[in-house]
Amino acid sequence: MVSVPAILFFLLLLPTAKGIHSNQPTAAGHTVVSLDFHFQEQPSSTDSDTIYYASYRKLSWSDFAGTPPSSGPSAAVSYTSFSYEGSSRVYKDTLHISLLLQVFFIKSASWVKPGNNTTYGLAHEQIHFDITRLVVERFKQRLKQTALNRDDYDSVIQFQYLEAFREMNRLQYAFDRDTHSGMNAAAQASWHDKVTIALKNNGNLPEELGNDINTFPSGPR
Repeated sequence: MVSVPAILFFLLLLPTAKGIHSNQPTAAGHTVVSLDFHFQEQPSSTDSDTIYYASYRKLSWSDFAGTPPSSGPSAAVSYTSFSYEGSSRVYKDTLHISLLLQVFFIKSASWVKPGNNTTYGLAHEQIHFDITRLVVERFKQRLKQTALNRDDYDSVIQFQYLEAFREMNRLQYAFDRDTHSGMNAAAQASWHDKVTIALKNNGNLPEELGNDINTFPSGPR
């Protein structure tokens, strides 16, 4: 059971008038760069091939609409990833940047092999989706703490995006490695707790909060 990421990136410099959170102090004669974040909402059509992450909307096996391969070790695959769209405007001495963050699951690229659509297996795939959402929260928090300027803010945001994408790949791999692709139930429960705690704490992992729960029994259960 794995998560297959895809890299997508958009930054559209269009006028906007959203509320802003500044990440730089005002200084006379200098342009202040301010950031505003929003998350993509669910599409109005239930026929959409894309599911945007929402805490109230959990995955179901009916979302796995792709055709599984005839061979290969994976019982199921979740196609999850993230992207962003951006807009900007200058007002007086402030450059306002608004980012729309998109955490998504593609139905047609996700699949489950017959006989593997268990409740436990679905929980494993949901954690993959939760990890993607966690990485985007960490991306958001890093940007809020990063000094941006008018001349190169675009390249800085792109760099942080690519760093977040690499982190997503590392965490997804570590999840499957530690859980033996879901065969180690104790490890999966620990990862569930780890991701849940981080999502409730601005993306901070338990070990970053001083609570190291990342100790797993070895071997499948």
